[in-house]
Amino acid sequence: QVQVVESGGGLVQPGGSLRLSCTVTTGIFAIYDMRWYRQAPGKERELVAEINNSAKTTYADSVTGRFAISRDNPKNTVYLQMDSLKPEDTAVYYCNAHIVITNTNYWGQGTQVTVSS
Repeated sequence: QVQVVESGGGLVQPGGSLRLSCTVTTGIFAIYDMRWYRQAPGKERELVAEINNSAKTTYADSVTGRFAISRDNPKNTVYLQMDSLKPEDTAVYYCNAHIVITNTNYWGQGTQVTVSS
């Protein structure tokens, strides 16, 4: 059973930084496209950032220039560095491991990020 485990959320002031981590416990990590989504109260879940299995990255317009996604394949871990945080970044952040050829998705339980003074 594949498990996806996020960590690193918390409360931060506007302008601050947080780094989220996501570890996939089983499977061949290097084949996964890894994604971070977020869902704010009353809103749809949205894709924030993606790093595919070739390390190509893409970002939502709202976070471009402030967030950076990276992966460490030997550690089975993906990171989301979040800088210059804004109150509108407040959401539950979810990690997703995606296998393109089978269209399989594995989700973490989510980690809360709150940006407030």
